Amino acid sequence: MKTAVIVFPGSNCDRDAAMALEAVTGQKPAMVWHEETELPEGLDFIMVPGGFSYGDYLRSGAVAARSPIVNDLKKKAEAGVPMLGVCNGFQILTEAGLLDGTLMRNASLHFVCEKAPLLVETANTRFTKGYADRKEILIPVAHHDGNYFADEATLDRIEGEGQVVFRYANNPNGSARDIAGVTNAAGNVLGMMPHPERAVDADHGGTDGLALFESVLGKLS
Repeated sequence: MKTAVIVFPGSNCDRDAAMALEAVTGQKPAMVWHEETELPEGLDFIMVPGGFSYGDYLRSGAVAARSPIVNDLKKKAEAGVPMLGVCNGFQILTEAGLLDGTLMRNASLHFVCEKAPLLVETANTRFTKGYADRKEILIPVAHHDGNYFADEATLDRIEGEGQVVFRYANNPNGSARDIAGVTNAAGNVLGMMPHPERAVDADHGGTDGLALFESVLGKLS
Protein backbone atom coordinates (compact mmCIF):
# COMPACT_ATOMS: atom_id res chain seq x y z
CA MET A 1 0.00 0.00 0.00
CA LYS A 2 1.75 3.15 -1.24
CA THR A 3 0.56 6.54 0.00
CA ALA A 4 1.82 10.11 -0.16
CA VAL A 5 1.29 13.40 1.64
CA ILE A 6 1.98 16.64 -0.23
CA VAL A 7 3.68 19.30 1.91
CA PHE A 8 3.41 23.03 1.21
CA PRO A 9 5.07 25.93 3.05
CA GLY A 10 2.59 26.53 5.85
CA SER A 11 1.22 22.98 6.02
CA ASN A 12 0.75 22.08 9.67
CA CYS A 13 -1.29 18.87 9.54
CA ASP A 14 1.09 16.91 7.32
CA ARG A 15 2.47 14.95 10.29
CA ASP A 16 -1.04 14.17 11.54
CA ALA A 17 -1.86 12.90 8.05
CA ALA A 18 1.31 10.81 7.91
CA MET A 19 0.66 9.27 11.31
CA ALA A 20 -2.93 8.38 10.37
CA LEU A 21 -1.81 6.73 7.13
CA GLU A 22 0.95 4.78 8.85
CA ALA A 23 -1.44 3.65 11.59
CA VAL A 24 -3.81 2.18 8.99
CA THR A 25 -1.32 0.81 6.44
CA GLY A 26 1.67 -0.01 8.63
CA GLN A 27 3.88 1.89 6.18
CA LYS A 28 5.19 5.44 6.23
CA PRO A 29 3.84 7.60 3.40
CA ALA A 30 6.08 9.49 1.01
CA MET A 31 6.31 13.13 2.05
CA VAL A 32 6.36 15.10 -1.19
CA TRP A 33 7.53 18.72 -1.20
CA HIS A 34 5.34 21.01 -3.32
CA GLU A 35 8.23 22.03 -5.59
CA GLU A 36 8.61 18.48 -6.88
CA THR A 37 7.13 17.95 -10.33
CA GLU A 38 6.08 14.31 -10.01
CA LEU A 39 4.52 12.16 -7.33
CA PRO A 40 5.87 8.62 -6.81
CA GLU A 41 4.62 6.00 -9.23
CA GLY A 42 2.12 3.36 -8.17
CA LEU A 43 0.41 5.37 -5.45
CA ASP A 44 -2.75 3.95 -3.92
CA PHE A 45 -3.72 7.15 -2.11
CA ILE A 46 -2.69 10.82 -1.91
CA MET A 47 -3.44 13.27 0.88
CA VAL A 48 -3.36 17.08 0.69
CA PRO A 49 -3.16 18.15 4.34
CA GLY A 50 -4.47 21.09 6.31
CA GLY A 51 -2.62 24.17 7.41
CA PHE A 52 -2.10 27.65 6.08
CA SER A 53 -0.25 27.23 2.80
CA TYR A 54 1.58 30.43 1.94
CA GLY A 55 -0.04 32.00 5.00
CA ASP A 56 -3.39 32.05 3.16
CA TYR A 57 -1.97 34.92 1.13
CA LEU A 58 -4.26 36.18 -1.65
CA ARG A 59 -6.91 33.52 -0.94
CA SER A 60 -6.75 30.27 1.02
CA GLY A 61 -5.16 27.62 -1.20
CA ALA A 62 -4.88 29.89 -4.24
CA VAL A 63 -1.09 30.13 -4.33
CA ALA A 64 -0.53 26.48 -3.40
CA ALA A 65 -2.83 25.40 -6.24
CA ARG A 66 -0.22 26.84 -8.65
CA SER A 67 2.66 24.82 -7.15
CA PRO A 68 4.60 22.54 -9.54
CA ILE A 69 3.36 19.31 -7.92
CA VAL A 70 -0.29 20.18 -8.63
CA ASN A 71 0.07 19.44 -12.34
CA ASP A 72 0.91 15.83 -11.54
CA LEU A 73 -1.76 15.76 -8.83
CA LYS A 74 -4.31 16.60 -11.53
CA LYS A 75 -2.94 13.81 -13.74
CA LYS A 76 -3.22 11.33 -10.88
CA ALA A 77 -6.80 12.44 -10.24
CA GLU A 78 -7.69 11.96 -13.90
CA ALA A 79 -6.12 8.50 -13.73
CA GLY A 80 -8.44 7.60 -10.86
CA VAL A 81 -6.01 7.65 -7.92
CA PRO A 82 -7.99 8.26 -4.69
CA MET A 83 -7.07 11.48 -2.91
CA LEU A 84 -8.27 13.43 0.10
CA GLY A 85 -7.89 17.15 0.76
CA VAL A 86 -8.58 18.24 4.35
CA CYS A 87 -9.22 21.84 5.43
CA ASN A 88 -6.54 23.82 3.57
CA GLY A 89 -6.18 20.76 1.35
CA PHE A 90 -9.88 21.09 0.46
CA GLN A 91 -9.29 24.75 -0.36
CA ILE A 92 -6.35 23.79 -2.59
CA LEU A 93 -8.40 21.18 -4.45
CA THR A 94 -11.17 23.68 -5.19
CA GLU A 95 -8.65 26.32 -6.28
CA ALA A 96 -7.00 23.76 -8.57
CA GLY A 97 -10.36 22.96 -10.17
CA LEU A 98 -10.42 19.37 -8.93
CA LEU A 99 -13.60 19.96 -6.90
CA ASP A 100 -16.63 22.17 -7.37
CA GLY A 101 -17.28 25.20 -5.20
CA THR A 102 -15.10 27.44 -3.11
CA LEU A 103 -14.39 28.06 0.57
CA MET A 104 -15.14 31.53 1.90
CA ARG A 105 -14.62 33.28 5.23
CA ASN A 106 -16.71 31.78 8.03
CA ALA A 107 -20.08 33.49 8.36
CA SER A 108 -19.20 34.47 11.95
CA LEU A 109 -15.90 36.01 10.75
CA HIS A 110 -14.24 34.07 13.58
CA PHE A 111 -11.84 31.12 13.60
CA VAL A 112 -13.74 27.98 14.59
CA CYS A 113 -12.00 25.23 16.58
CA GLU A 114 -14.23 22.52 18.01
CA LYS A 115 -15.43 18.96 17.63
CA ALA A 116 -18.15 19.06 15.00
CA PRO A 117 -20.93 16.48 14.66
CA LEU A 118 -21.20 15.37 11.03
CA LEU A 119 -23.75 13.30 9.18
CA VAL A 120 -22.45 10.75 6.70
CA GLU A 121 -24.73 11.64 3.81
CA THR A 122 -23.98 8.45 1.92
CA ALA A 123 -22.01 5.29 2.62
CA ASN A 124 -21.93 4.54 -1.10
CA THR A 125 -18.46 5.97 -1.74
CA ARG A 126 -14.98 4.53 -1.51
CA PHE A 127 -14.32 6.90 1.40
CA THR A 128 -17.42 6.13 3.48
CA LYS A 129 -18.30 2.47 2.96
CA GLY A 130 -17.15 1.78 6.52
CA TYR A 131 -19.96 3.97 7.85
CA ALA A 132 -23.75 3.77 7.56
CA ASP A 133 -25.99 6.27 5.75
CA ARG A 134 -26.88 9.22 8.00
CA LYS A 135 -24.56 8.00 10.75
CA GLU A 136 -23.49 10.85 13.03
CA ILE A 137 -19.77 11.08 13.70
CA LEU A 138 -17.66 13.58 15.66
CA ILE A 139 -14.71 15.10 13.79
CA PRO A 140 -12.60 18.14 14.80
CA VAL A 141 -12.72 21.37 12.80
CA ALA A 142 -10.19 24.20 12.89
CA HIS A 143 -10.60 26.86 10.21
CA HIS A 144 -11.30 30.48 9.40
CA ASP A 145 -12.33 30.00 5.77
CA GLY A 146 -14.55 26.92 5.77
CA ASN A 147 -17.79 28.40 4.46
CA TYR A 148 -18.54 26.20 1.42
CA PHE A 149 -20.18 28.06 -1.46
CA ALA A 150 -21.39 27.18 -4.93
CA ASP A 151 -24.18 28.55 -7.09
CA GLU A 152 -27.60 26.95 -6.81
CA ALA A 153 -27.29 25.04 -10.08
CA THR A 154 -23.99 23.51 -8.96
CA LEU A 155 -25.39 22.65 -5.55
CA ASP A 156 -28.40 20.97 -7.16
CA ARG A 157 -26.11 19.02 -9.49
CA ILE A 158 -23.66 17.74 -6.89
CA GLU A 159 -26.49 16.80 -4.54
CA GLY A 160 -28.37 15.05 -7.34
CA GLU A 161 -25.26 13.10 -8.35
CA GLY A 162 -24.45 11.99 -4.81
CA GLN A 163 -21.28 14.07 -4.49
CA VAL A 164 -22.20 15.54 -1.10
CA VAL A 165 -20.61 13.08 1.33
CA PHE A 166 -20.67 14.86 4.71
CA ARG A 167 -22.96 17.50 6.20
CA TYR A 168 -22.69 19.44 9.43
CA ALA A 169 -25.30 18.51 12.02
CA ASN A 170 -24.68 21.92 13.60
CA ASN A 171 -23.26 24.20 10.90
CA PRO A 172 -20.23 26.04 12.39
CA ASN A 173 -19.31 28.23 9.41
CA GLY A 174 -22.34 29.02 7.25
CA SER A 175 -21.64 26.46 4.54
CA ALA A 176 -24.34 26.20 1.89
CA ARG A 177 -26.79 23.39 2.65
CA ASP A 178 -24.61 22.40 5.64
CA ILE A 179 -22.06 20.83 3.29
CA ALA A 180 -18.88 19.64 5.02
CA GLY A 181 -17.39 17.39 2.32
CA VAL A 182 -17.82 16.71 -1.40
CA THR A 183 -16.33 14.46 -4.06
CA ASN A 184 -15.66 14.98 -7.73
CA ALA A 185 -17.99 13.39 -10.29
CA ALA A 186 -15.73 10.33 -10.61
CA GLY A 187 -15.78 9.80 -6.84
CA ASN A 188 -12.03 9.44 -6.36
CA VAL A 189 -11.34 12.95 -5.01
CA LEU A 190 -12.79 14.00 -1.64
CA GLY A 191 -12.46 17.39 0.00
CA MET A 192 -13.67 18.12 3.52
CA MET A 193 -13.10 20.86 6.07
CA PRO A 194 -13.21 18.65 9.22
CA HIS A 195 -10.05 16.73 10.13
CA PRO A 196 -10.54 12.93 10.10
CA GLU A 197 -6.78 12.45 10.59
CA ARG A 198 -7.21 13.97 14.05
CA ALA A 199 -9.83 11.37 14.95
CA VAL A 200 -8.04 8.05 14.52
CA ASP A 201 -6.70 7.50 18.06
CA ALA A 202 -8.82 7.15 21.19
CA ASP A 203 -5.99 8.65 23.25
CA HIS A 204 -6.31 11.83 21.16
CA GLY A 205 -10.04 12.19 21.68
CA GLY A 206 -11.83 9.82 19.33
CA THR A 207 -11.72 7.37 16.45
CA ASP A 208 -14.65 8.44 14.27
CA GLY A 209 -12.30 9.34 11.41
CA LEU A 210 -10.66 5.93 11.30
CA ALA A 211 -13.30 4.27 9.11
CA LEU A 212 -12.70 6.84 6.37
CA PHE A 213 -9.06 5.81 6.02
CA GLU A 214 -9.86 2.12 6.43
CA SER A 215 -12.50 2.46 3.71
CA VAL A 216 -10.36 4.14 1.09
CA LEU A 217 -7.25 2.13 1.93
CA GLY A 218 -9.05 -1.23 1.79
CA LYS A 219 -8.43 -2.04 5.44
CA LEU A 220 -11.97 -2.69 6.66
CA SER A 221 -12.20 -5.81 8.81
